[in-house]
Amino acid sequence: MTAMLENVGLADELRSLARSRRGDEETRTVRPKDVEAAVEEGWRVQRKLKKSVRLSRMKPHHVLLEDKVWTLLYRMGFGHLSGRGGATIRLDAKDPASAPTQIDVVAVDSEVAIAVECKSAAAFAKRPTFQADLGKFALIRERFATYVNDQFRADSKHQVVLAMFLSNIQLTDNDRARAEAAGIQLFDDRDLKYYADLVAHLGPAARYQLLADMLPSKTVPGLELRIPAIRTKMGGTYCFTFSISPEYLLKIAYVSHRAKGKPSDVNAYQRMLRKQKLDRIREYIDGDGIFPTNIVVNLDQRKVDFQRVAQKGDKRSDTDRGLLGWLTLRPAYKSAWVIDGQHRLYAYSGGEKAGRSLLSVLAFAGLPASKQAELFIDINSKQTSVKRSLLEELYAELHWDAADLQDRLRAVISKAIQELDADQDSSFHQRIQKADERKDPKRCITIDSIFRELEKAELFIANARSGHAVVYGPLWAGDDAQKILERTVHVLRAWFGAIANEARDWWDKGAEDGGGLAMNDGVVSCLKVLRSVLSHLDSGKQRLVVLSKEDLAECLAPYASAVGRYLGGLPEEERRRHRAFRGVEGQTRRMRMCQLALRDVLPEFSPPGLDQWVREERAGTNDAAKGIIDHMELEIQKVIIEELKREYGSSDSAWWTMGVPRPIRQEASKRFEDDDRSRGAVEHYLNLLEYKKVVLQPQNWRFLGPLFAYGRIGNKEKRVDWLDFVNRQRNIVAHASAGRSVSLQDLERLREYETWLTGQLSGTRDEVTAPEYDEIPSQVSE
Repeated sequence: MTAMLENVGLADELRSLARSRRGDEETRTVRPKDVEAAVEEGWRVQRKLKKSVRLSRMKPHHVLLEDKVWTLLYRMGFGHLSGRGGATIRLDAKDPASAPTQIDVVAVDSEVAIAVECKSAAAFAKRPTFQADLGKFALIRERFATYVNDQFRADSKHQVVLAMFLSNIQLTDNDRARAEAAGIQLFDDRDLKYYADLVAHLGPAARYQLLADMLPSKTVPGLELRIPAIRTKMGGTYCFTFSISPEYLLKIAYVSHRAKGKPSDVNAYQRMLRKQKLDRIREYIDGDGIFPTNIVVNLDQRKVDFQRVAQKGDKRSDTDRGLLGWLTLRPAYKSAWVIDGQHRLYAYSGGEKAGRSLLSVLAFAGLPASKQAELFIDINSKQTSVKRSLLEELYAELHWDAADLQDRLRAVISKAIQELDADQDSSFHQRIQKADERKDPKRCITIDSIFRELEKAELFIANARSGHAVVYGPLWAGDDAQKILERTVHVLRAWFGAIANEARDWWDKGAEDGGGLAMNDGVVSCLKVLRSVLSHLDSGKQRLVVLSKEDLAECLAPYASAVGRYLGGLPEEERRRHRAFRGVEGQTRRMRMCQLALRDVLPEFSPPGLDQWVREERAGTNDAAKGIIDHMELEIQKVIIEELKREYGSSDSAWWTMGVPRPIRQEASKRFEDDDRSRGAVEHYLNLLEYKKVVLQPQNWRFLGPLFAYGRIGNKEKRVDWLDFVNRQRNIVAHASAGRSVSLQDLERLREYETWLTGQLSGTRDEVTAPEYDEIPSQVSE
């Protein structure tokens, strides 16, 4: 039969193509006269040669995605790959003249054939034609399988995989369901990066990790193995001890790395493989080193069969002795989960000794995922310490099926946080800092901070006291942990999505200068507000628990938007003061400020304790403001008089007449006489606005300006306007009987001015320089 799968060749003959497809740029060589036209098309000059010019440009997004996928499969060691432009297939075998169908990337080895469709967009967005793309792609399966098995002869038929790699494509739940129904595997940018990192560590052995995800539990043809083993029991579970070649184990082993971030993989508990550790072990293996300890794995119970042989000289029962027998392995992708020893195993990848060495293996059969995770921690805690933050990440794996309800709910919380980080459509995407990741300006929100707030929130079970009827909270969705997870993720994504959209510039800055919202304290504060809103809505006639997750999110939408608008509307200096509220007290203060702003928009919202907090804050802010203003006024008076005397002389009141304008002197003198001179000298009767006028006098600005001018933007009048603000607050605290109070924001602003002024006036005139900032400085560093 004539081959109908075209443009697929040996990978060893595609080295030149591999070099051109690697990297984010494409190059071309043109004659000098063609350079101008090429530059207009987006090319740039890379190098000028004698008779030609080398050009380069960034690859278009669709070309870049295809090249990344092709390069990944090339580095994984597939024997045959499609060439430039992809492979072609004729769906109508009876009509040679029929139009061929293009497949972006094809990879074939002795066991598997993969057809890949790549879909990308310049910016993250939905793809209206996605379901039509799925339908068209699914049509090639039967013909593709037929042509592959005809062209690439093997001992048994190839396993066929249809996969779509997506970049910047936003999918709905319905899109994913359609892909699953069509048997098409979906991979996104995060998956592609994961496999690229993995192949950089492992080399060709990373192929088996990819196949494990593509073909879970599919039998590997021709690899059934019968080996001698000893069976015993540990913790009520059968386990087997045997020796096996690394090459064989690599094909069926699977390590579930948390770094991959698959939301659907509840069993993902392993660390990412570390290249330095692998390199050290490879050197040890090359030097004929041996491993005295076992590789610990868990085998799919359906894939093993043990037949004991006759035992002599031991009359103990089977349960308290080891039994010798033959262990038959019916290998399948993803059938041997590596619990411990992943670095020892994968260090053999690509090495000469992988096929002729033996590893000692301790294999459990049918060990539950939670037990695997517990065993992983037990083993590693004896060797290197396991961070508490890692244990919080593993809560979903340790307790997903726990008998205790509270443990199961904690598992849901742990998994929900990790899903929010993995979901590209979430405002938390790549912002959650995991145990083995370094903090950076974007990834600066810890699992622990969110975990603790959700755990104590009574969001799932509001009342479970003995002897009382159980009252379920708004995030409860029955006994199904998966449904509770979906409801929790949906509500949190909607709540924080609305806040982030309204305060986008602030949220996106993370922990950078000018940020502070998408950080631990900011997120926890917003969670506290969410709890109060849920409590408010749940106190009505209809219980929130009966609403669908979509309806619940819709009920929260106006509140979330109002909180976001308040936070997004804060000016820069108030954002800095907001960020300065730290710890539990700071989180509570932020929450109350958001609640107060929320009530201004939605008057029916009045959470318990808000009115009391407002009363206490108003009383406290006036007292605190008075102390700050009195201190500032005394310092301003002292320094101005000292500087005037230093400049104009202290004898015969020269400084008074030369440095203070006559109208101000007259007003001060009148107050001096009317008050019977009770404050002492006449200069003590100047007020804040008069001090401002003294500073602004042309003859005084030269030596007083550097001390009292705030910032470097604007004229001199604008730079001393802060004295007007201080005077306004002074009038409020001086007339408390009027019922007015200094706001929390204004109190913080007063504190900023006091801190700045103290620094300005702490040295001599010659030592003081103008401020290095344009706006109110922040005294808090994070």
